[in-house]
Amino acid sequence: MSKSQILIVDDEWNMRNLLRIYLLNEGFATREAATGQEAIRMAGQQAFDLILLDVMMPDMDGWQVCRVIREHSHIPILMLTARSEIKDKVQGLGIGADDYLTKPFEPEELLARIHSLLRRSALTQSLAPREEVLEYPGLRIYPEAREVRIQEQSVDFTLKEFDLLTLLARGGQRVFTRDELVERLWGNDYGGETRVIDTHIKNIREKMQRAGLTYNPVQTVWGLGYKFQVTGMTDEK
Repeated sequence: MSKSQILIVDDEWNMRNLLRIYLLNEGFATREAATGQEAIRMAGQQAFDLILLDVMMPDMDGWQVCRVIREHSHIPILMLTARSEIKDKVQGLGIGADDYLTKPFEPEELLARIHSLLRRSALTQSLAPREEVLEYPGLRIYPEAREVRIQEQSVDFTLKEFDLLTLLARGGQRVFTRDELVERLWGNDYGGETRVIDTHIKNIREKMQRAGLTYNPVQTVWGLGYKFQVTGMTDEK
């Protein structure tokens, strides 16, 4: 049985190290982020089972980090803070945190809270409808789990890369213009260059090729945009 993966987010090395020791001794696997921005990036690139999130951090506080992650993921989040006021707990739970623990805490209570959240998450997943799987030769896309597997190996994509790939795959060989893709992924208010789509497409293709996919399913339709096509196994770049 694989170990649960937990992301520790705290700007203080001593606290991250202490939490890592608690979790490793309990049999969990851990990764660490020292800033809010780093936590958001890591949460977008790897599927964690739970996040331990400190509130008081210099670049982005835990409230901001929680809000951003909740836009894309239902991963359990346990907030850790030295602030014990009820209003802070209500704020954390109101923006999507699953639990709230005040520092200092006993390791036994921390571990009990973690196990409770993991059990609750596992139960929710077991009761959920069967997940949609977009399946092609050597390639599987799991939209709900936000996972891509190529030749049975999980491949990391950024949030936007994953969303773009999934949108194209669900299109059924429909051609999407760059403007349409930008609107779908960033909204009507996006004021940037539509060529950002080309950069994401290039990254997607390179990651697929490096992972061993022997064909290119993301096809360029010259003068129009892009489409997802597996039939024929073409190698167009």
